[in-house]
Amino acid sequence: MPTRIPVVEKILSANDRMAERNQNTLDQADVFAINIMASPGAGKTSVILKTLETLQGRLRLGVVEGDLASSIDAEKAAAAGLPAVQINTGGECHLDAAMLSDALPALPLSEIDLLLVENVGNLVCPANFQIGTHLNVLIASIPEGDDKPYKYPGMYRDVQALIINKIDLLPYVPFNMEYFRRGVEVLNPGLVTFAVSAKTGEGMAAWTDWLVERVKTK
Repeated sequence: MPTRIPVVEKILSANDRMAERNQNTLDQADVFAINIMASPGAGKTSVILKTLETLQGRLRLGVVEGDLASSIDAEKAAAAGLPAVQINTGGECHLDAAMLSDALPALPLSEIDLLLVENVGNLVCPANFQIGTHLNVLIASIPEGDDKPYKYPGMYRDVQALIINKIDLLPYVPFNMEYFRRGVEVLNPGLVTFAVSAKTGEGMAAWTDWLVERVKTK
């Protein structure tokens, strides 16, 4: 009988070892990093840019932008004054630890307190790959609908913070917040959650105050 090699397990194991090395690199540079995940259009870049604006003068930020092909998001971050590196995945639906490992040397880590890593827009693949950050953060958005925790439980189960973006659209979009939160609570009891609007700035202060505290106590 031929020997069967569990390829997926080997890939994930190698990825986890690289992720551990990435976190050691970040720890040695005294950089706190978060992996920001969301579906396409949920507002990852908008939240990052509003976070920079709200944190101005409090923390030194850097950004790694993951995308399938373009450099649009990294250009936006650089234009806002952030050290930014673009990772093009060449069709892969997620960032992995090796990709982040290649990006870290291009950043001035000694000049960064908080590194925001924007993952590829997807609610499936990114949940399976640790990349070496200290926190996994998910951005949901009101236009996506209130059923996403029920449809994508793996993503909601494996994050340490949740941002509900685009709350300014609540008067115009059918979205049952109680139903949504109930689904989240079943998967991830007590998950830290922030309801925000990256457009108006509502709720951003609570999110950024929490980030500052996490960086200070790392």
